[in-house]
Amino acid sequence: MKVTEHLQNASSTLFSFEVLPPMKGKTIQDLFRVMDPLMEFKPPFVDVTYHREEIVYKKRADGLVEKVPTRKRPGTVGICAAITAHYKIDAVPHLVCGGFTKEETEDAIFTLHYLGIQNFLLLRGDGLKSEPRFQPSDGGHHYASDLVAQVANMNRGRFLHEETATDAATDFCIGVAGYPEKHFEAPNMSTDLRYLKHKVDQGADYIVTQMFFDNKVYFDFVKRCREMGITVPIIPGLKPITAKPQISTLPPVFHLDIPDELVNAVSKAPDNKAAEKIGIEWAIQQSRELIEFGVPCVHYYSMSKAEPILAIARAVF
Repeated sequence: MKVTEHLQNASSTLFSFEVLPPMKGKTIQDLFRVMDPLMEFKPPFVDVTYHREEIVYKKRADGLVEKVPTRKRPGTVGICAAITAHYKIDAVPHLVCGGFTKEETEDAIFTLHYLGIQNFLLLRGDGLKSEPRFQPSDGGHHYASDLVAQVANMNRGRFLHEETATDAATDFCIGVAGYPEKHFEAPNMSTDLRYLKHKVDQGADYIVTQMFFDNKVYFDFVKRCREMGITVPIIPGLKPITAKPQISTLPPVFHLDIPDELVNAVSKAPDNKAAEKIGIEWAIQQSRELIEFGVPCVHYYSMSKAEPILAIARAVF
């Protein structure tokens, strides 16, 4: 079932979460051990992230240095198939621009279509660490809106090459990312919202936000989206603080602000366990307020750690 259908059919706010593919060398059972406790709350769908290749430089026997692409978390497609079969729920794979040509993207979309996957979260994705700014692969997409357009065209039976049968049209539900505190590359919030509206105009069916710690930021974001004519569902994404260093590490990585009250409380925590308890309680209060506001779903960034999300869900859902 499509994410939008789950949202339309729900009589109350839904619970969903995002998982990371296991590190290379792990097995699907490692992921199931994370997911099993959270199935208590009947998530209708689960997001599976995609991590593009990284470039490492290895010294060869002849003394020269060789550039080698490597992936630490492979297997998003297979993991989605396994989740769907094991839990009988919908998996939402993330698909990114970086590292793919348009042809490779089309092949990946058809593979997921064959597997019965009905949903995507489409992202530009991060650039390589060696690049000052994101650079698409040769023949790849530069912007998430272009990726949205490709999937939307495939839903209409329009493909890259004429030899593909027009009756092979896909029927994907398309999700995109929204940034309540602005994407870090956008010059201002108004510009970022225009980019977001362009993704919706290209065919996006719903929006999932980047994590935030102040609900006022989300409420204002939704208000401004509606004023711009963005009418699709906007799902808030939350992540609890689970360790003291995160009040310093999360803001530069995800380009967000953490309220003074939360920073001060976590800073005074004697250890990470106490900091996690504070973070969980903060996320519980955020969740309750968002549900009262009437959000269609609360989506949690688990970082493949079940216990904090489990504690929040037991208090809220």
